[in-house]
Amino acid sequence: MSYTVRQLCLFFLLSASGFGCAKKNFFSKTPILGDSQYQKVQAAAPGTIDSVTVQAGSHYKRGGFHTFFWGKHYRDIWVAPVQVQVFNMNETKGGLEIEKLGGGMQTTSLTLTDKEGFSYALRSLDKDPIGVLPKFWQKTFVADVIRNQTSAINPYGALIIPGMAKAAGIPHANPELIYVLPTDTSFGEFNDQFQDRFFMIEEKYTDDNSITDDIADAEDIVSSKKMLKKRFNKDSHFIDQRAFAKARLFDLVINDWDRHEGQWNWAEYDEDGETIYRPIPKDRDNAFYQFDDGVITWLFSRKWAIRKFESFSEDYKDVYALAMNSSFIDQRALPELTAKDFAELATELQASLSDQVIEQAVRQFPDSVYKLVGESYIRKLKNRRDKLPEAAQEFYKILAKEALVVGTDEEDIFEVKRLNDDETAVTVWRASDKKQVYHRVFNRAETDLITLYGLAEDDEFKVSGEVNKGIKVKIVGGRGEDEMKDTSQVKGLRRKTIVYDTKRGTELEAGPETKDKRTSDVRVHAFDREGFSR
Repeated sequence: MSYTVRQLCLFFLLSASGFGCAKKNFFSKTPILGDSQYQKVQAAAPGTIDSVTVQAGSHYKRGGFHTFFWGKHYRDIWVAPVQVQVFNMNETKGGLEIEKLGGGMQTTSLTLTDKEGFSYALRSLDKDPIGVLPKFWQKTFVADVIRNQTSAINPYGALIIPGMAKAAGIPHANPELIYVLPTDTSFGEFNDQFQDRFFMIEEKYTDDNSITDDIADAEDIVSSKKMLKKRFNKDSHFIDQRAFAKARLFDLVINDWDRHEGQWNWAEYDEDGETIYRPIPKDRDNAFYQFDDGVITWLFSRKWAIRKFESFSEDYKDVYALAMNSSFIDQRALPELTAKDFAELATELQASLSDQVIEQAVRQFPDSVYKLVGESYIRKLKNRRDKLPEAAQEFYKILAKEALVVGTDEEDIFEVKRLNDDETAVTVWRASDKKQVYHRVFNRAETDLITLYGLAEDDEFKVSGEVNKGIKVKIVGGRGEDEMKDTSQVKGLRRKTIVYDTKRGTELEAGPETKDKRTSDVRVHAFDREGFSR
């Protein structure tokens, strides 16, 4: 989870009554349950113990007074006893080798490869989000407040996703639980970071060595950063928008609010000489999030505070909250789909998530976890599935409000036609062979602004149509010698076609509707392609 300075200040103000220093030993000494078992594993040689009983986070256990204010979250699940397999570097997945240490400020992670070169991620279930705080706050009670909110995550949530994702035809990892012995020295220089720890191991889709049966025809697997770079650079590279939309609707069903561009890899396909990218979701830490069940955390999850921390319930209380973190990639990967497309995909996803599929998926929880939340998860997932069409339309309306239509670094032709008072059609052709690569009719009731980006090379923009009312169209020419012609007319004083570009090298045939915002500053046509600089 990430926190802005403003949000941290809110936490501080509401928590001032508990001011003090951070605990020196916030985390439990070991995930092993029971002193006798702990003594046994401390003396055990690797390969002599097959399984152990662990607790994901006994340090999250709190009394009624604390949970009244800060929420019960999934504390019962974090302390539930779970039997897991013991990791063996020479035997797990047929034998593994260390490739590199990973993880961010919160998670301990290691990339491992098997004998065939297939990659796996070994990731800690528990998190330490203290790294998001300035150094001063890391030594105060605020560190413990932040750490405590990890209990809003279900550490076993990822285990029930594969069954549903498979039924929906969405690529997915298959996580397994694993424990590393205190005596395991196979991690070499990383021993201290992995010994006596509880992890999840799962497939890591990183390159052509990671192609599995469900994406067997793929040529390669790339990151969002590389995919977006190629998509905007070449006019023969496209995103499978329906595949991504279905994956995003699945995110809504499981209440996964953290789906930014870094949470996706992409399978790359060669189809008739063009490159198509299809999504592979990763990192399901925040699916089934439970945050708003305490007085203070309820306040912080309101729309005026940390709105994105939406809790898993039977209803879609706030679809906008579930779309906040993903807005960058959603805008760039879903610009052509209509309300009809989302309705069709919601119905398709509903059909794939049958009662049996949901029930069998939730049964993948460890027994102790299923006893705590299994029945409620089944009920919630069925209800969310049944209400998906309404949530899908709400999601669509969020996306439709301000639309991006982005060209490439090669020559593109954009045509905007104001069809009537309500509808505006946008069509894009690639100049090299005049193939239509984009078309959508926007409705004024749904869309306030359409922004066209030409990016590089010499692009053409044409705007036409005479109407009484219309959608605002913003044209950003980009690098290159662009040609722009606006013959449109919309009644009213406000001009509805705004042109941004450099004056030099741009030909503008303006009409009565054109607002000329050209300048000598090349920053006028800057476009954030990959999002990782935000």
